Amino acid sequence: MLAWFQSVTTRTAGFNSLNIGDMTTAGLFLTIALMFVGASPGGTGGGVKTTTMRVLVDCTRAVLRGKEEVVCYDRRLPTELILKAVAVVFGSLMSVILATMLLSWAEPNLEFIALFFEAVSAYATVGLSMGITAILSLQSKLVLVLTMYAGRVGILLLISALIREAKPSAIRYPEDDLLVG
Repeated sequence: MLAWFQSVTTRTAGFNSLNIGDMTTAGLFLTIALMFVGASPGGTGGGVKTTTMRVLVDCTRAVLRGKEEVVCYDRRLPTELILKAVAVVFGSLMSVILATMLLSWAEPNLEFIALFFEAVSAYATVGLSMGITAILSLQSKLVLVLTMYAGRVGILLLISALIREAKPSAIRYPEDDLLVG
């Protein structure tokens, strides 16, 4: 029951029924993965959302089966939705990587896994901590605050607010095949 409760609470509840700092590295990494995915979009939870991950799983399944369309629950998913899901995950990963790098630079004496945990928890607005938040420097706390803000607002909305809106173009470029994977 304790493991089930802890896996559910990583989705942004912020409760912990065990000392997070006492978890094994494997347990911490699984918790980080659950925090990164986060909640479903109907709630107020953070993370990249379960539906985003479902779109990517269905997309991967379609590629592996040689399909040209992505289908979820007997409905074809539009290309724009798939591109948005990829952009959300990529932008989220870049945000977490940047936050973790900045924390690692500002806190060289702390373990990487603890800093990574704090960065993902902040981005997904989970509220879990390994107990190091109080000893972080001011710079690190500011990094976590900005990471929480980016995660709560949403990475695509934040980036689109910072970048000017693209002007519509009448140019249509030719298609090309690249070696991927």
